[in-house]
Amino acid sequence: MSYERPYEGLKVIDFSQGVAGPYCGMLLAQHGAEVIKIEPKDGDWARNLGQEYGQHSAFSVTANLGKKSFVIDLKNKNSQSILDKFISKCDIFIEGFRPGVIERLGYSYERLKNINPKLIYLSISGFGQEGPMSHKPAMDPVLQAFTGFMSENKGPDDVPHRTPVIIFDMTTALYATQLISSALYARLNEKGGKKIEISLMESSAAMQSIRLMSGYMEGPYTHASSPSGTFKTKDGWIQIIVVKNHEFEKFCNAVGWTNYINDKRFLTNAVRREHEAILTEEVQNLFINKTTNHWKKLLNKYEVQNEKVQNYSEFVESEQTKTLNLISWLEQPTSKVMWPVPNLPGMPKFEKGSSFSRAPSLGQHTKEIMLDNGYSIDKINKLINDGVIK
Repeated sequence: MSYERPYEGLKVIDFSQGVAGPYCGMLLAQHGAEVIKIEPKDGDWARNLGQEYGQHSAFSVTANLGKKSFVIDLKNKNSQSILDKFISKCDIFIEGFRPGVIERLGYSYERLKNINPKLIYLSISGFGQEGPMSHKPAMDPVLQAFTGFMSENKGPDDVPHRTPVIIFDMTTALYATQLISSALYARLNEKGGKKIEISLMESSAAMQSIRLMSGYMEGPYTHASSPSGTFKTKDGWIQIIVVKNHEFEKFCNAVGWTNYINDKRFLTNAVRREHEAILTEEVQNLFINKTTNHWKKLLNKYEVQNEKVQNYSEFVESEQTKTLNLISWLEQPTSKVMWPVPNLPGMPKFEKGSSFSRAPSLGQHTKEIMLDNGYSIDKINKLINDGVIK
């Protein structure tokens, strides 16, 4: 155990697939825990989500760095005794099936706590464990629609759009990791373990708490300050935000609107918001005439908050990104490309060749894990031939 890898010595059994549960397990692995990813014979479906590179996609790489892959047929009658042996020695169990599925598979908390009384058991669902929608399948875009997020994520076409960022899966993983961390700390003084239940719906609501509350109480979104927003330039787009009165004065000096500084319509943010339509139209009419870089340099000079709307390639190649060493370029098993993997905030950087920097190929560690748990080579080969493990 160390500040660098504080969870060294902890063991995790990760039954989850997709993003939310696996990303939580990945964070635990990066903190030093041994995370065994339990996969069916055709693998976690995230391996096939989007563009595939060998046995990986961007989804599966991100969510499984630092883990060990163990392939087993959960429906085979001989699989339970093997997994029970693993679970009896582990600290954390993660599952992300729809309510009722994990019980049918035989791995309910009620059963597992008899095998391992100190077990921290994390159960992730889409809409929660109870209620009329609890059994409904729910991936990230469905939650974007249901929780209100999508209704305000509109472009110039005024059509609600999903964001391609897997925002609520990732948020759920972060909340789940925090809950596990606090449970592990509490377990130091507790006699037994704990079952933790979390859903994408709860996490989505909590992540949106500011906008959810203001939207419920005040109605459709308007900018919290003005002039603010995304504006088209001669060759692209730029985002600006002006909040405080002295920032508005700086903006006016930058663009030559000195007559607006003492205009009664714009003296405070409150009255500027009342006249947002006027300011927005005038800013747009101004910005369309010159390039993004022109406005960026000018606004930077006057210390007005702004940034060019970049694509991911521009962000990865930016000087600021390189200066902070934010991206590690990593190769992954079965994949012949180099992945630009963002380093985790406050964590050691991903290093080429490190086990923390590799997402396993399907079943890569099955034999190793079996050997570590006392199974002979002959027994392992028999289980493979019988189709129990792969």
